[in-house]
Amino acid sequence: MTQTRFDICAVGNAIVDVIAPCDDAFLAREGLSKGGMMLIDEARAVSLYDAMATGMEASGGSAGNTIAGAASFGGRAAYIGKVANDDLGSVYRTDMRAIGAVFDTPELIGGAATGRSLINVTEDGQRTMSTFLGAANQLTPDDIDGDVVEASEILYLEGYLFDPSDARAAFERAADVAHAAGRRVAVTLSDTFVVDRWRDELRAFIETSCDIVLANEAELLSLFQLTDFEAALSELRAIVDTAAVTRSEKGSVVVSGDERIEIAAYPVGKVVDTTGAGDQYAAGFLLGLARGWPLETCGKLGSVAAAEVIAHWGPRPQVSLRALAEAEGLI
Repeated sequence: MTQTRFDICAVGNAIVDVIAPCDDAFLAREGLSKGGMMLIDEARAVSLYDAMATGMEASGGSAGNTIAGAASFGGRAAYIGKVANDDLGSVYRTDMRAIGAVFDTPELIGGAATGRSLINVTEDGQRTMSTFLGAANQLTPDDIDGDVVEASEILYLEGYLFDPSDARAAFERAADVAHAAGRRVAVTLSDTFVVDRWRDELRAFIETSCDIVLANEAELLSLFQLTDFEAALSELRAIVDTAAVTRSEKGSVVVSGDERIEIAAYPVGKVVDTTGAGDQYAAGFLLGLARGWPLETCGKLGSVAAAEVIAHWGPRPQVSLRALAEAEGLI
């Protein structure tokens, strides 16, 4: 087996997040469905950006946020994602390298601009996302660095990239490389709209190519078109080795074989912005798995990371997750 250099290598949409406060009236005026995620074109991205309140801009994307969390825990991380040869692309690359992640995917030259997600957050912490993918969904199998994948304990695939055919082919190549090297493959379902569009294909991909699944309760129910959580969880356990399903204030459920563990949500004084909660849960959970720690520890690391990120604006940790985990006696 190739020597392990990384705990996690993530493949995802390289997106710059623009996050701003709003009220329900703004969402109604702009025709946005509260708490949802929709894809938009570049023209709509420009008009919505102009209408939004002043906020913050930060390198994001679901898998990129997870890599930032893993690095904050002290993990060794690599990232594969597509940005354009433009200013935002340069910012994204600089940000990823600044957190200690390896990010060497070739830039897109002469094509779409670097992607961005316009996130409007209401007072109750709910985020409504409008995403222009741009260069992010131009990832191809040629962008998969086989040496990096082989050297990573876990390959983590972002469900948002399941839409473009080239990106899905990149997923398949990356999973094949990982399994040939004796590594594990994890996927996040990302959003119910992803599941609704690609339900059958996602289930087939999970059965044939994945060892680990991360999802929230709504995504799990959508995947199996069920309304009963326990029934849906049983369906998932039958097709994957390990899974973690988040349930907001109810915490999460971690399953592997006959083992099932309920993980309580860590307390938060005030929920400010739920953007990145699932991404940071994945960071803690996957790092624990990569290090061979008990499932309960993995789930608790995820909960610690999720609690940190929803207490402030932005999808990435603002304090050391390793320090928080050490204070809880988890590391």
